[in-house]
Amino acid sequence: MTTATDRTDPTAPGGPQAHDSPGAPGGAAAPAAIEVHGVHKWYGDRHVLDGVSLTVRPGTVTAVLGRSGSGKSTLLRVINHLEKPEAGYVRVGGELIGVRRHGQRLRELGERAILAQRGRIGFVFQNFNLFPHLTVLDNVAAAPVATGRLGRPEARALARELLGRVGLGDRAAAYPRQLSGGQQQRVAIARALALRPGVILFDEPTSALDPELVGEVLAVIKDLAAGGTTLVIVTHELAFAREVADEIVFLDDGRVVEQGPPEEVLDAPSHPRTRDYLSKVL
Repeated sequence: MTTATDRTDPTAPGGPQAHDSPGAPGGAAAPAAIEVHGVHKWYGDRHVLDGVSLTVRPGTVTAVLGRSGSGKSTLLRVINHLEKPEAGYVRVGGELIGVRRHGQRLRELGERAILAQRGRIGFVFQNFNLFPHLTVLDNVAAAPVATGRLGRPEARALARELLGRVGLGDRAAAYPRQLSGGQQQRVAIARALALRPGVILFDEPTSALDPELVGEVLAVIKDLAAGGTTLVIVTHELAFAREVADEIVFLDDGRVVEQGPPEEVLDAPSHPRTRDYLSKVL
């Protein structure tokens, strides 16, 4: 097994070639929004991701389905380099994430460079992860200020705009403890948008919510999808996935066993593991 800091360079001669950049000579197509290639991840002896490969086109919505423990959340965390794969690589917008080429190998980037890359990849967690001591407004404004992208006045103006977009313009002065779970998750979405990411990853964004609060969060995600934001959503909400997703990916035991449009994967699945899963949840 290779280590996370010593992996074969996928762009080296004889390996998968790097994407051409937009506008490259010869009319090459723009890079995929996200490319996951041959990713393996272990936790001890447990093989959580087993050679996962996945391509997400810009401006599309991909819903990732599967049983608990199938590797869905780990896949998102690898894309954002919150988890380091032992093999394989991830590109976002054509750029290798978390590593750089060093001869024939890939070497881990420094923490500052990784943090800069994460600033271009929005992540919405299951449990909100808001700062309890900051107001809603300052929770949203914090990242643009901390990364030096905006001054405090500009970041707060952007935060007000984004809170209005998620329907919470009137709660800017509130603290997280004063909000419902659905409102806190909408603040978390606004916070993810504050860095103007190229893609947004959602890790079961409604799983921690009471059933009556799920709809308000899904409505915000639908609005993002309609606006052309590239989204990858781990979810158990099959009706929602059918409505918003361009592509369904079904993970089982750390492998992509089925992938395709919702009408194919949900209505006429070809793999027996997908059929078994859907028979239990539909």
